[in-house]
Amino acid sequence: MSSVCLAAGDVFVPVKIDENDLYAGVLKLLKTIRPNWIQENIKLKTLTDGITNKLVSCQYLESSGEKDILLVRIYGNKTDLFIDRSAEIRNIKTLNVLGLAPQVYGIFENGLAYQYYPGVTLNIESVTNDNIWPLVATQMAKMHKVQLGNEIPKEPFVWDKTEQFLNLLPDPFSSEEKQARFTNSFSSITKLRIEYERLKTLLSKTESPIVFAHNDLLLGNVIYNKDEGTISFIDYEYAAYCYQAFDIANHFNEFVGISLDDIDYDRYPCEEFQFEWIKVYLAMYLDVDHPTEPQIRKVYKEVQQMSLLSHFLWGIWALVQYEHSNIDFDFGRYAEIRLNRYYELRDKIFKQLS
Repeated sequence: MSSVCLAAGDVFVPVKIDENDLYAGVLKLLKTIRPNWIQENIKLKTLTDGITNKLVSCQYLESSGEKDILLVRIYGNKTDLFIDRSAEIRNIKTLNVLGLAPQVYGIFENGLAYQYYPGVTLNIESVTNDNIWPLVATQMAKMHKVQLGNEIPKEPFVWDKTEQFLNLLPDPFSSEEKQARFTNSFSSITKLRIEYERLKTLLSKTESPIVFAHNDLLLGNVIYNKDEGTISFIDYEYAAYCYQAFDIANHFNEFVGISLDDIDYDRYPCEEFQFEWIKVYLAMYLDVDHPTEPQIRKVYKEVQQMSLLSHFLWGIWALVQYEHSNIDFDFGRYAEIRLNRYYELRDKIFKQLS
């Protein structure tokens, strides 16, 4: 656990959970963080929303009929290569104090256990529901107003993170089949690096404010509690300072879906929807009743530009996962979808920026 710096009060359990035998490892973990739980009363369920990690729901039925639930997240194979786990835990704990993130119950060698938020994750229908999307916009604005303190450099994480992913691309891939597919789809790492440098040169001129952002608000990371009328965000692996417009653009890009046989860019939110969403967001972020049209239009324009960066980042990320991940998901195909979308949008946006 040397890669994670523990603070006073952190509960560390010297357990490494085998992703091929999740439940045995989870039960071993629970003996430490929930010593009063009787094994016969524990119900475990593997959740399948994530494509980076594995998530297990742990439910305990009390004799009174009350239920206690927590979640155990097991990090994906080799994800420590590109995720700062110490920063992730620090961010969760900081945001928890502000009511913006779950409580961490325990940290183990390849994951963490944390508070369960009752509700349902968003999907391609609910994310545009008029009762839900304003809550998401408001919650994001609240997060963007968080200040971490002077010890954390206020620099946009996305450039270093993209370079990190590029540096992790294998040359060549570990199998001839993977290498042939990569070459056929993307030509070479050199071509991707040249593309990245051009993108950085143009987009780093943005006037979008640097805020503390989630940076990975895919639909499965947004929990809607209908009974309470609340939205909660989970999974802070990539939370860091970044461009305001990047976080918004990244969320909008997720409206199209993640199931490889159902990704449809016709679901990308139209200009009218984005205007309304940004209007609600800015009302909270700027603490005003009615943001002006120039304020809304400025953010809208920046979001369209940062949409390009979102596609590039996660396209390169998917190529790294294509090499290392053990999760049953065609990361090669996902990389093709995201980077093809990048190239489809690139010339129009580059023309605006040049």
